[in-house]
Amino acid sequence: MDTQKKVFRSRISIFLTVFTLAIYTLVSIPVIQNMSHVGIFVLGGTLFLLIFLFTGMRYIISGNKLFIKIWFIRTLSVDITDILWVRRSYNPLSSAAASLKRLRISFNKKAKYPYILISPVREQQFLEELKTINPNIVFNVPGKTGMLPIWDWDI
Repeated sequence: MDTQKKVFRSRISIFLTVFTLAIYTLVSIPVIQNMSHVGIFVLGGTLFLLIFLFTGMRYIISGNKLFIKIWFIRTLSVDITDILWVRRSYNPLSSAAASLKRLRISFNKKAKYPYILISPVREQQFLEELKTINPNIVFNVPGKTGMLPIWDWDI
């Protein structure tokens, strides 16, 4: 088995980015109008955190493990041999995915988590890597787009 690690960054959804920035802007306007120094400091920190989260998500396959990292922080580690199936999802639930076009990876009962939602950029290559490590995974990842075309607009 190839023990070289493979790194996949997360997609960044144009829709999710614009939506988040629109809400951020609406919240920022009253703070900026009141010239609250503390509020402006908090807004700057929040913007930095948003950029940090959106641009730093990585999915790393190393050995038989899948690691989810945000920049240098490892948030999750799962065993690829525990994966039962992978399917397309547009679930907006909070997850380690900066896009609404996601993969739902479900695990067997002995795993720590029932499922995770991720959105790797090179999706087909990511799925092939999983299949190489665990050929028993059932894939249901159609190529068609979501209900709203803007859900699939990614950077």
